[in-house]
Amino acid sequence: MAARVDLDGKPIKPLTICMIGAGGFIGSHLCEKLMAETPHKVLALDVYSDKIKHLLEPAGAHPWSDRIQFHRLNIKNDSRLEGLIKMSDLTINLAAICTPADYNTRPLDTIYSNFIDALPVVKYCSENNKRLIHFSTCEVYGKTIGSFLPKDSPLRKEPEYFVLKEDESPCIFGPIEKQRWSYACAKQLIERLIYAEGAENGLEFTIVRPFNWIGPRMDFIPGIDGPSEGVPRVLACFSNNLLRHEPLKLVDGGVSQRTFVYIKDAIEAVMLMIENPARANGHIFNVGNPNNEVTVRQLAEMMTDVYSKVSGEPSLEEPTVDVSSQEFYGAGYDDSDKRIPDMTIINKQLGWDPKTSLWDLLESTLTYQHRTYAEAMKQAIAKPAAN
Repeated sequence: MAARVDLDGKPIKPLTICMIGAGGFIGSHLCEKLMAETPHKVLALDVYSDKIKHLLEPAGAHPWSDRIQFHRLNIKNDSRLEGLIKMSDLTINLAAICTPADYNTRPLDTIYSNFIDALPVVKYCSENNKRLIHFSTCEVYGKTIGSFLPKDSPLRKEPEYFVLKEDESPCIFGPIEKQRWSYACAKQLIERLIYAEGAENGLEFTIVRPFNWIGPRMDFIPGIDGPSEGVPRVLACFSNNLLRHEPLKLVDGGVSQRTFVYIKDAIEAVMLMIENPARANGHIFNVGNPNNEVTVRQLAEMMTDVYSKVSGEPSLEEPTVDVSSQEFYGAGYDDSDKRIPDMTIINKQLGWDPKTSLWDLLESTLTYQHRTYAEAMKQAIAKPAAN
């Protein structure tokens, strides 16, 4: 492998990376990239390895087999964690409960998972002088300032009232009884702790705020490779409806606006953070694609069209159905109106810009979903009828 250099032309030294949550959606794509294109070594920590088993098995079969080790552990109760962090140059913490259906129905688990369970990771990195890249969320911004303006206010069209900036935008959450904000609050608190460790104890850190990263292997399809009663995030929810030939469920009319970025674009950003510590340390980075903004209803319509193209199956006459947030998520749900990332800091520090259009990333993702799940879904749907 040819010598690789960072953005300042300096040679990149091979790293040992302790990746917590390596078996998840983001972790699996990051592990693939690290194995295929770098000499770095990964200590992959997770409770599940399904999404990275193609990198691990059979042992010795890949050129990278000696550069990735899987350690099955839960960070909340495993004494091996500190030793694995000590063995590494860099720790990447991806572990989180990050499905909105859990935020207001399992707020205790959400707070423990995203704050309490992350405390030892931060502590061990700080005490052992190890660099930390911590994955937060765009949800820490909460609601936009613009959402509090009168509906007919011309100021609602001004970007400064809704574009989210890492170093300027306030974090505005709903009232305590809206337990949906338990996730955002826990994530904000761990960010503040990491920042304080940096300021007071010299912790080298980078915080990542993902804005709807989507692509293959995201979440699960209920009843196929996840619980039948489970509710994944919007892309997998809509994929599940499409695979089942059911209308896509639009929560409260699908009027919320979101931006979406392709996982492969986002992983390029993470790679720049890993290999350019001098430019990334001490920064919080939005990682999203402001050019890919749609309402959730528009996303549903686009996914319906894309899935019809990749599957060859006609769309339903009525492809969507409206449901209330109370019915879909349970009591205590609340939401933000828009989430548009300001890209100034990541562009200045790392020169990163997303490339993939929303249509292209949906086509890539739904091609994968159809190829992976369509046959299993047919069998699952047929089973009850056969009994």
